[in-house]
Amino acid sequence: MSRKTDEKIIELGLFFAAISSIVIIIVIIAFIFREGLPAITSVGFFNFTFGLIWNPENGVYGVLPMIVGTFGITALALLMAVPLSVFCAIFLAEVAPNSMRRILKPTLQGLAGIPSVIYGFVGLVILVPFMRNTFGGVGFSMLTASLILTIMILPTITAISEDALRSIPLEYKEASLALGATKWQTIKNVIFPAALPGVVTAIILGMGRAVGETMAVIMVAGNVAVIPNSILDPVRALTSNIALEMGYATGLHYNALFATGIILFLVIMILLLIANYVQIKSKIEIGGGNL
Repeated sequence: MSRKTDEKIIELGLFFAAISSIVIIIVIIAFIFREGLPAITSVGFFNFTFGLIWNPENGVYGVLPMIVGTFGITALALLMAVPLSVFCAIFLAEVAPNSMRRILKPTLQGLAGIPSVIYGFVGLVILVPFMRNTFGGVGFSMLTASLILTIMILPTITAISEDALRSIPLEYKEASLALGATKWQTIKNVIFPAALPGVVTAIILGMGRAVGETMAVIMVAGNVAVIPNSILDPVRALTSNIALEMGYATGLHYNALFATGIILFLVIMILLLIANYVQIKSKIEIGGGNL
């Protein structure tokens, strides 16, 4: 068999793999919409999306408290995780000696491999009592869930951000140092801006995990379907709502949980569009700066 034939077979294999992935995603989305649209049609899109009460026993389905809970948990987690992750990535890529890097990097990779239920159990046993004793209340809250998610997404954002920083050509650093800039000025004004699109990608992936996380959030968030008045109040996320009630849901309640999945899908799409817009804008600004 000739080399050209081998390459053609490999190309076809890769093509079918890509097409299969797209088809699977389309099938999953179609299934979710097929099962969820009856509930949205029955209740009404705006009543379902902006309703304040979730009471399946009385046929009342409003997911706004869960949307607020999802956004609140994700925003707080990113607010805490992004600075820590980026600084950690800069330290690993540009500052840490090789001996320390050989210890820290496997440790972060190990954190990424821990099952979410373990994080939830640690939060339940340690973090919830700490929050209760320190701030009062029940301890199950938006802040508690955000702290757990911060630890969970930190390895992802750190690893990808470090790769982005390491991918910057060495000539950038050498040129900056040759012009008299210090090491920190080079990191701040040259290396980090050039790696910003990759850092934004890392944040997008971390955000995706934070939005989609279920088990750990269920264990520490409190799961109360009410709009919180503060970050110390219990909340329920969209994913938690599906996981908690899918086991016994029937009829319209069953369809409403799939409709919750549709809302979650739309929320993720909106967040990804915003994040991708920021990423594209940063690339354009960097490109214009290089010109």
